[in-house]
Amino acid sequence: MWDWNGTLLDDVRACIEAINVMLAERGLPAVDIVRYREAFRFPVREYYREIGFDLEREDWDAVCERYHGLYAATSRSSPLRPGTIEALRALSRRGFDMFVLSASELSILNRMAAERGVTDFFAGMYGLSNLHAHSKAGLGIELMSGRSPGSGSVLLIGDTTHDWETAREMGCDCVLMTGGHESDERLMKCGCPLVPGMPELVDVCLGRGKW
Repeated sequence: MWDWNGTLLDDVRACIEAINVMLAERGLPAVDIVRYREAFRFPVREYYREIGFDLEREDWDAVCERYHGLYAATSRSSPLRPGTIEALRALSRRGFDMFVLSASELSILNRMAAERGVTDFFAGMYGLSNLHAHSKAGLGIELMSGRSPGSGSVLLIGDTTHDWETAREMGCDCVLMTGGHESDERLMKCGCPLVPGMPELVDVCLGRGKW
């Protein structure tokens, strides 16, 4: 079960570009990649507060809509992580059932996956019904509740502490990829395996690494 943003899609810089436009509009200091990875969190409302937004005075729906309007432009050229297609092919050949579980709004998720030619690798794409990116844990729990006994173990692959928290709530294992939306130092506190890229991730899935 894959996360999308930061795990399969390398969109960190696109997110920074979009949020810095909004910070500039409010006369707030821009964030660099180090500050971004230290501040980013779920629910993303808390991340916005952390970098200076006054959400007691602002319309949260309007903030989300503005961000996603900017992100649609900045992320247009965001690539998949290096080696993603090869990793998906390798795991598909080995018989893994793969899904995407994301806090992104579902229609945006479907569009971005289709544009990058990876939709057919997945048995299902699961995202939220709104732009608020509050949490995907509830959606993950719902998916797990529909699994039949003996259908195999589940591994959640992500790039944030929220992915690890989601895996815990789902009752499944987790591997986190570094180089995404949170710093390595924050990810290390989760205590689950960390991998730097797709070749190492495939090794974990195929039993050649620690899972």
